[in-house]
Amino acid sequence: MKNQILLILIGFACNFLATLSIAEELTPDFFESHLRRIITQNQGKKHFECHSELICGIAELPRFYFNRAYRPAWINITGPLPRIYDLISCIRYSQHEGLQPYDYHLSAIQTLLQEIQQRSKLQKPLDTQSLLDLELLCTDAFLLLASHLAAGRVNPETIHSKWIVNIPEAQLAVLLQKAIESDRIKASLKGLIPPHTGYHALGDELARYRRLAKSFKESPISPGPVLHRGNRDHRVQQIRERLHVFGDLDSKHTSEPELFEEELEAAILRFQKRHGLKADGVVGKRTLAALNVSLKDRFRQIELNIERWRWIPHDLGERYLLVNIADFKLTIVENHQKVIDMNVVVGRNYRHTPVFSDVIKYIVINPYWNVPTSIAVKDLLPKIKNDETYFQKMRFKVFDGWDKDAAELDAASIDWSMITPQNFVFRLRQEAGPLNALGRIKFVFPNRFAVYLHDTPSKNLFKRTRRGFSSGCIRLERPIDLAAYLLQGQAGWTHASIASAIDSHERKVLPLKAKVHIHLLYWTAWVDKSGILNFRDDIYERDLPLAAALKERPPRIIRKVKLDNMS
Repeated sequence: MKNQILLILIGFACNFLATLSIAEELTPDFFESHLRRIITQNQGKKHFECHSELICGIAELPRFYFNRAYRPAWINITGPLPRIYDLISCIRYSQHEGLQPYDYHLSAIQTLLQEIQQRSKLQKPLDTQSLLDLELLCTDAFLLLASHLAAGRVNPETIHSKWIVNIPEAQLAVLLQKAIESDRIKASLKGLIPPHTGYHALGDELARYRRLAKSFKESPISPGPVLHRGNRDHRVQQIRERLHVFGDLDSKHTSEPELFEEELEAAILRFQKRHGLKADGVVGKRTLAALNVSLKDRFRQIELNIERWRWIPHDLGERYLLVNIADFKLTIVENHQKVIDMNVVVGRNYRHTPVFSDVIKYIVINPYWNVPTSIAVKDLLPKIKNDETYFQKMRFKVFDGWDKDAAELDAASIDWSMITPQNFVFRLRQEAGPLNALGRIKFVFPNRFAVYLHDTPSKNLFKRTRRGFSSGCIRLERPIDLAAYLLQGQAGWTHASIASAIDSHERKVLPLKAKVHIHLLYWTAWVDKSGILNFRDDIYERDLPLAAALKERPPRIIRKVKLDNMS
């Protein structure tokens, strides 16, 4: 018995001495020298793996460690530091932001922690390689997550030709250094999240739809005759259940489950309005198709639009115009309150209205229209060839090129039958008037796409549910209302005076004294000011390429995020 106790004591002593020996070995210099060696050896490589994980911030890691003389941030000679658990908490919560936690080395970090903790319980020496791997993975996870929260996981300019991002600058290596110094990992990452109420509301809806997708067993509602109030049909009960799950109907239970009654009609109307459908209370082909979109597809749609929120400025301005292209709507917001909204017409499917933010600089009353060459040759040239009186009827002038002093030509002297898209060298200008394609007023925010807001003679288009008819510019339902709003505070300009200026037929350019931002956006899912979740059709088919890009392995940190210099 004494011998057994002696052997146990000797064992404990050996373990203690071994641990002590390792602890003496593990000086701060040990980690610094090894981190310097690892980073120096891998610098300049296209790929850098750590614990079988690809390091995405391969260009940013050297910056961070160089600035702190290669001192570790997440470990010390005693093992992992508590701030790692704050990082893990942020990574897990990224799911609420529409991101995938396992993109940020979550599995590898947790596995390494468990292995290190297990060795500690067994009183085994610390595994220095595991500690170094943990250090590098945590740094990479923070930088990558910070980049995605600040600028989005995907750079839209790589998948959409007419999309300009407005990424806020974030010096990520400096941010991480400050987070380590203050031990505020959570607060530092949270500060990168878009501050907009709409962004956070979508995150809440994402969590709700994920729960619904797990708990509600979906079965497609079969096609059949159009349903309206008073009808009896076996599908009515299915429709009730689905509307109840979506939140459009208070109760799925009724004494007559196959009867389409008034309460169901009201629920259908609510569903149609928040899906951009014709609100008639009737379950036709399009309404049935929207009802049959799966909850999984809907929460994926929400994820895509959460990502799009990360592409817009954190500060939208005290007052601004917001055009949601997919909703065919313009809204004026002042001090976070909706002031005016109106229907708009946006670009056709093959002439997309671009996405970007800018500032409205001036208004033009009675504008003339310099026709872009692409529109002139594709749309107008065939009409000109078929109708000799087209120029006179539509009040077009022809100029010899695009120079300011280009000479005006006699349209009748040109043999238009010989003109082709290849030899078309003219500039066409439509004079101001009721037939002008721009209507009687336009709003200019100079941009590389040459798009603007404008009036239109085709007023009937605003009654349509889907309004994609323009060549890229945005046509306004109530342009004088917008002009009066933008010109408020500028002496002499009211609804009446604007209307009078239009009636004068004289061209006027009115610079705006106050800065007003405009944001052209593309949202197929959003939460409105009343807290209602809205969905819209993907009119430009932009959801699919974004969904595919989000499924790819984590990209490198977006190049537009500003980083600190190593010098």
